[in-house]
Amino acid sequence: MESTQIDSHKKQNLFIILATLFLTNALIAEVIGAKILSFEKIFHLRAMALPFFGGETLNLNMSVGVIIWPIVFIISDIINEYFGTSGVKRISYIGAGMIGYAFLLVYLAMRTPPADFWLQNNSVDPDGHPFNINYAYNAIFRQGMGIIIGSIIAFLVGQLVDAYVFRYLRSLTQHKYLWLRATGSTVVSQLVDSFLILFIAFYLLGNWTLVQVVSVGLIQYIYKIALAILFTPAIYWMHMLIDKYLGKDNSIEMQEVAQKI
Repeated sequence: MESTQIDSHKKQNLFIILATLFLTNALIAEVIGAKILSFEKIFHLRAMALPFFGGETLNLNMSVGVIIWPIVFIISDIINEYFGTSGVKRISYIGAGMIGYAFLLVYLAMRTPPADFWLQNNSVDPDGHPFNINYAYNAIFRQGMGIIIGSIIAFLVGQLVDAYVFRYLRSLTQHKYLWLRATGSTVVSQLVDSFLILFIAFYLLGNWTLVQVVSVGLIQYIYKIALAILFTPAIYWMHMLIDKYLGKDNSIEMQEVAQKI
């Protein structure tokens, strides 16, 4: 009886830890995702400028939130491994709710009147040029507000696709080939997520052209897949730590139950 309680306690702790990591990274990625970064500039390289259709060029530009997004899907796969599709759906719905809640608070923060001393203390930039910090604050967060609908839709659709593809691959591989179901589910789900959020947020609700959506989405997708492959050892490492924490028998039992839910 005592052993069962300890096992139950460990399972609850595991879900709390994984859910916290999942929600924290997902929320941060959504909040910072309005900025489009250049990987060429990070490494002081010349712009790739590959010819692309529609007269556009293909460069290593992507949403800064994408940098940590592969972590979200790795944790999602681990949750699926031990808590099944129902566990992923539960945390995905909670995540979507928290993202919506966060953006509501951001919107309310944007609507509050700024204090005069705050405006005065920040009235010039480091180079001495006039600077309106309240305008800058609202301009940055307004971009985030503009992608909230696309973010939530893409987040939910991508997570559910990942969960069901992972479950299907697990039914084929059982306890073998963890790398296949983790990478395979990411390949499919990220194809949806990478383009859907840009299409809704920046094409339907923004001012991007369809060619810009495709070019940035393609770079983001390639990045996510590359990271999913590179992070494969991390998945096995997390799996090993969890197996050690739960005990091998409990771990196998949880995985077998997870296949059915």
